[in-house]
Amino acid sequence: MQVTPELLSAFPSLKPLPAATLARLAQESLVRKFARRGVVLTAGVREEFVCFLFEGRLQGVDFTIDGREVGLYFVEPGDFCGELGMFDHGPQPEFVIALTAVVTVFIPMESLRQVTFEHPMLLKLLGERLAARVRQLTRQRSLLGLPNISQRVCCQLWMLVPEDARQNLSASVINNPPTHMEIAIMLNLSRETVSRVFQILQTRQIVRRDGTSLLHVSDTPTLKRLAEGSEEL
Repeated sequence: MQVTPELLSAFPSLKPLPAATLARLAQESLVRKFARRGVVLTAGVREEFVCFLFEGRLQGVDFTIDGREVGLYFVEPGDFCGELGMFDHGPQPEFVIALTAVVTVFIPMESLRQVTFEHPMLLKLLGERLAARVRQLTRQRSLLGLPNISQRVCCQLWMLVPEDARQNLSASVINNPPTHMEIAIMLNLSRETVSRVFQILQTRQIVRRDGTSLLHVSDTPTLKRLAEGSEEL
């Protein structure tokens, strides 16, 4: 698979760039495929590329002193990761692993940095995404302080519900939802604990799984109340 300007324009952050700029970036970029659990970016290493996700799902992870894996954030198709080094020339702070088989586009960091000088709108988009990532990590950190385990799981689910459904409290679908193990890693819980909460949610018909690729949220108002702690399972 070859990187083309059309492929790069499929990423929302790059779409506004002129065709000539996309063509130049395409010549310098690489398509890389990773199997499930493959390491896409390595912590402690000064990465030379920014990773744009075309297909699949990625997760940023770190490890505690005693070796336990801690989930930090998810990366969905169209999004990117590894951009922090563009701003401080420092090493990659966390591992990024593939949760499914993935297709990524690696764009040289120095080339993107140069493009931000020529097109400040890209710098604005990168800055907005970085700010969103910081906010996401802050919310994720606050979840770990919730003493109620079921509320913790419901909060994590609530964060995965699409924005329009959260605002309208309408039924929605979470595409390619994380597994119970992946949620457990995000929340510092056991997989069995997460599974028990899901069983209750499904018994109460709040959520419904459709295979492994879809999670239907049938009762969004109740999920919101559970996430906020105004109702308990």
